[in-house]
Amino acid sequence: MAQLAARFDRVDRNIVRWLARYSVTLLRIGMGVVFVWFGALKFFPGLSPATDLALRTIDALTFGLVPPNIAIILLATLETVIGLGFLTGKFMRVILALLVFQMAGTVTPLILFPSETFTIFPIAPTLEGQYIIKNLVLIAGALVIGATVRGGQLVPEPGQVAEPAARAG
Repeated sequence: MAQLAARFDRVDRNIVRWLARYSVTLLRIGMGVVFVWFGALKFFPGLSPATDLALRTIDALTFGLVPPNIAIILLATLETVIGLGFLTGKFMRVILALLVFQMAGTVTPLILFPSETFTIFPIAPTLEGQYIIKNLVLIAGALVIGATVRGGQLVPEPGQVAEPAARAG
């Protein structure tokens, strides 16, 4: 039984080391794919289910000063740039600042249009509300990535210093 426990511990340590080494990079790439995909959809009328709500939100936030045809191009470009930044890992501080700006606008329909984002406020979100609320995961992912922009990293066990190769995320 002790051999089995030792084998399990060795396998577990290897898995955790792998996760510590690669998970932030995988998170960054996954977020990049999501932002590029969702942003690119907005360049093509009728493909993104979020376009109508996004346009009405931008209209409300800009007091109607930004025409819808310009607003959607700006939003699509913003989301695509954020995604490309995550995919390349370049200019992460700027990308994270853009994400904060984008997310601030993204969550405002919960306040501006509660009848469209909740069937029962604030406990039963509509599909649109769920689409917005899932952004909490993207925000948390961005926080994790942000913790690494100055060389921060995950370590497989408390008290350990990560290997220099693990810093490449």
